[in-house]
Amino acid sequence: MAPTRRETTTRSEKLDLRLTPEAKRALQSAAAASQRSVSEFVLESALQKAAETLPDRQRFGLPADAWAAFQEALDAPPRAKPRLKKLLAGKSPFDRTPKK
Repeated sequence: MAPTRRETTTRSEKLDLRLTPEAKRALQSAAAASQRSVSEFVLESALQKAAETLPDRQRFGLPADAWAAFQEALDAPPRAKPRLKKLLAGKSPFDRTPKK
């Protein structure tokens, strides 16, 4: 089996974690069962979970009609918001009057 990019890249970062003795034993047992070091097992497991977690937060797919509506909404000019305009035109409650 050819080495993966992760295996050929120098690991220069460190991650520490605290865990219970039971959790440590479980990780050690699982690592031994998969013939990996605990570090390799934990790293591979964490990266797999990250790969499962991140895609829906980085990309999303839409059917063609929904995509067209989304693009149209992005390209549309901003709607007038008179109340927001009035609020922003007034003095901010955080502005201070300089003391004399």
